[in-house]
Amino acid sequence: MALIADFEVLTEKEEIGLDTASHLVLGATLAGLAYIEPAVASEASLAQAVLIGTLIGSHAPDFDAVLRVRGFASYIQYHRGLTHSIPALFIWPAIISLPLCIAFHLFPYWHVLYMWIFIAVAFHVFLDTLNCYGVQSARPFSKHWVHLDILSIFEPFLFVLHGAGLVLWLLYEYDPAPLFLWIYALTFGYIILRAWQHQVRVCRIVNEFNVSGVYHVIPGFHLFHWRFVVEADDCFYTGKIVYSKVVLEAVYPKEERNTIIQATMGVDGVRAFLGFAQRIHVTCKVVKNGYEVSWSDVRFSHGRKLSFGVDVCLDREMKVVSHRIGWRKKAWDPPFV
Repeated sequence: MALIADFEVLTEKEEIGLDTASHLVLGATLAGLAYIEPAVASEASLAQAVLIGTLIGSHAPDFDAVLRVRGFASYIQYHRGLTHSIPALFIWPAIISLPLCIAFHLFPYWHVLYMWIFIAVAFHVFLDTLNCYGVQSARPFSKHWVHLDILSIFEPFLFVLHGAGLVLWLLYEYDPAPLFLWIYALTFGYIILRAWQHQVRVCRIVNEFNVSGVYHVIPGFHLFHWRFVVEADDCFYTGKIVYSKVVLEAVYPKEERNTIIQATMGVDGVRAFLGFAQRIHVTCKVVKNGYEVSWSDVRFSHGRKLSFGVDVCLDREMKVVSHRIGWRKKAWDPPFV
């Protein structure tokens, strides 16, 4: 049977709304922080341009979302890649600041506008490195996925903190410079706190399992609820940490990659998945009229369910009939990455 390119996302949209909202709120508060620059505080047109620029710049690296029109496999393959790379940190501010300089007649202040847009873009990429999805921020020197597993894709504390700052600035006319200096000091203090929590929990899991392998501790929305993945030589352990209690939820044995599994390696969705996934678990089972091979990234689990991967259907002759790639969950269900 001929290969059927069946790109089906297994869930509704990712938590794009939460991610976008966070970046846009931070873009607006960076415009408030920009009032520490005397030129921004004294030139109304420059302040307007900075606000527009930081709002756009705070979301610009995620413009690669347009790749969804080419299918979810293409999106997975390229998302948080080139648009989050080292050259992009400098290219995005140039692309955004030039039209704003022309529109607002701000060429004498081009360097100020460029700098604040650069900060917005760089802060976006920095925040993306702190969650467990990760980002290829070292490109073009390395395609390694950088993920520090410190923050969730949406942090309620940071969203409320920056949202409150915007209310105080825009509705109650608080002086934005000292207001947002304090807010960003609290922001980085919170990130340091989460980093410390993460390290403590990694040590907790290492002591709990005491096996040679790779350890991941992944944050959730709740300050004291975390998930963990341990990859040992022959299996994966997954579970959760609630306050100081470690709960083992599932053990996934590693399966040998037999000829049926090997037959799926050339599928576009599988290639895209393997370029992104890190803790890879694959299973093969006999179904009516053929086989089903499921590839999963064990980092993205909830309870006893592996939430992200590729499912490939083959006929009895091991020809690919269809495949589906994406999230095996609703957008409002965990994990949030």
